[in-house]
Amino acid sequence: GSQVLHKLAVNGSRTGRVWRAQVDATEFSGQIEYRQASVPDLVADSANTGRLYARLSRLTLGSSQAQDVENLLDEQPASIPALDVVVDDFELLGKKLGRLEVEAVNQTSVAQREPLREWRLKRLNLSMPAAVLNASGTWRLQPGTAGSTSMSVPGAASTSASSSRDRRRTALDFKLDINDSGDLLARFGMKDVIRQGRGKIEGQIEWQGSPISLDYPSLGGSFNANLEKGEFLKADPGIAKLLGVLSLQSLPRRLMLDFRDVFAEGFPFDFVRGDVEIAKGMARTNNLQMKGVTAAVLMDGSTDIAKETQSIKVVVVPELNAGSASLITATINPLVGLYSFLAQLVLRQPLIAASTQELYIDGTWLEPRVTKVERRPAAK
Repeated sequence: GSQVLHKLAVNGSRTGRVWRAQVDATEFSGQIEYRQASVPDLVADSANTGRLYARLSRLTLGSSQAQDVENLLDEQPASIPALDVVVDDFELLGKKLGRLEVEAVNQTSVAQREPLREWRLKRLNLSMPAAVLNASGTWRLQPGTAGSTSMSVPGAASTSASSSRDRRRTALDFKLDINDSGDLLARFGMKDVIRQGRGKIEGQIEWQGSPISLDYPSLGGSFNANLEKGEFLKADPGIAKLLGVLSLQSLPRRLMLDFRDVFAEGFPFDFVRGDVEIAKGMARTNNLQMKGVTAAVLMDGSTDIAKETQSIKVVVVPELNAGSASLITATINPLVGLYSFLAQLVLRQPLIAASTQELYIDGTWLEPRVTKVERRPAAK
């Protein structure tokens, strides 16, 4: 497939429809088996592309190899065989992602009126000391797009129907169990953004395109995040721009005077939790909570992931006594939302209401604009 492999050694054999090889190269090492579809398999499914089985000790995909995989996935799901792949040491674009397990099958989808091929991802697992990802999903032609002359992708120009990337959609259910969020972010080039922090993020996500090509303008889904016992560090917001916004490291000096004990040198948190809905690349929440030692930060707003902009209302509730502490540790129901929660529970206590501060953040992730909002006294 036009691939260049370095220091390659292959010991291979073929028996009937089965190809086997022991391969060692700079890029990967291990055992590979490709089983061509048998006659009964082809009778049952004429588009059967066989099965690839691999047990590799290591696999490294650089930018050129990743692009080749992307080009293959651009063709159509029918061109990819069933996969049963385990890699002990997987590296993608310079990022060490630990142990990879992939199990997928090509089949005819019965969800549409006309039979269509879909690539069903039964299992996608990544395991490393910092976190474990478990996911499953599908890659299929969107219902109603077959035969259309063109389609429009939000935030992009209209494209022809021959573009398989724009006509096919990836959908995943996922659960990310996090042992050390700081270590996890460091693996993705965001070092010294968060210290420690453990918990989980789980939900559903989908986008137009192949499983390894995340398209922000078409991104949709929802997830719940719940992290505990960590600290947002005083980091350059250019490294982890959105996290820099959410941890209020962008507060101007005049506002920092009000919150110097809370955010001046980072923000240790007891927990960060909330629900996020995503539609056409816009992520929204109305119940994001961050509980620190001296205060809680509650957020309601949205961010454009592709444009890296935000419109977020922030409420800072000081922990004045045991009563306020118990109130701001209560979970906010997303159906109720932040401001109903505040009105019903927190701001009924005059001392808490008088000390509570409200901010508004807009602008870009790299250069957020923070404005202090003058709160009106609660109606009696």
